[in-house]
Amino acid sequence: MPQTLAVQSHQAVCLITLQRPQALNALSTELLAELATELERCTHDDTIRAVVLTGSRKAFAAGADLNEMAERDLVGMLNDPRQAYWQRITGFAKPMIAAVNGYALGGGCELAMHADILIAGEEAQFGQPEINLGIMPGAGGTQRLLRAVGKSLAMQMVLSGEPISARRALEAGLVSEITPPELTVERALQIATTIASKAPLAVRLAKEALLKAQDLDLASGLRFERHAFTLLAGTADRNEGIRAFQEKRPARFNGQ
Repeated sequence: MPQTLAVQSHQAVCLITLQRPQALNALSTELLAELATELERCTHDDTIRAVVLTGSRKAFAAGADLNEMAERDLVGMLNDPRQAYWQRITGFAKPMIAAVNGYALGGGCELAMHADILIAGEEAQFGQPEINLGIMPGAGGTQRLLRAVGKSLAMQMVLSGEPISARRALEAGLVSEITPPELTVERALQIATTIASKAPLAVRLAKEALLKAQDLDLASGLRFERHAFTLLAGTADRNEGIRAFQEKRPARFNGQ
């Protein structure tokens, strides 16, 4: 069983809670390893169709584990096993919703940005304070943050190290909704449950097409979209969706 995570099933949704309260859920090597392993388990479990990732009321995750970092010299940093765990987390293909309360700083902000949808409590704070330590974001912070909030705000956050509020994050497009802190996880589970009720193949290809839009030119993105749309036209779930609409009943998708 994971030592730094709590894992619960909510029908077709897996709720993963970071559990290092004494360290504000700082991302230790052990935590990242267990998270990567748990996400891979979810990937191969066909009964799980979406994941919600959260922390505590006080902190989603307050950054990397500085005690571990202090023990590493240059060679240790170059051979840091956490990079491999970040790569495994990045490759998660199913929909992931982050429910963020409290601090999401440094690696915590980067972890939140690995999610497809971010729901924030009213007291959440997002930041990349690595510059204060004489370093810079190293788990996707410079790349994902700029794509999420634009050049000017990303530059301000990374170069000053100053965090932004949940309200500012919503205005900038980093998060999609703000909730009272006590309802953040509940709202994330509602969204995940809705997504989990849709056709799995359609969800997977739709997510992939949306992510392609960040990396491809418009013409290439449109080609991928047309190809994916054509593939879905031949699925049993597409036929079931149309029949369910005609018969005025909920669709029963089985991923085929």
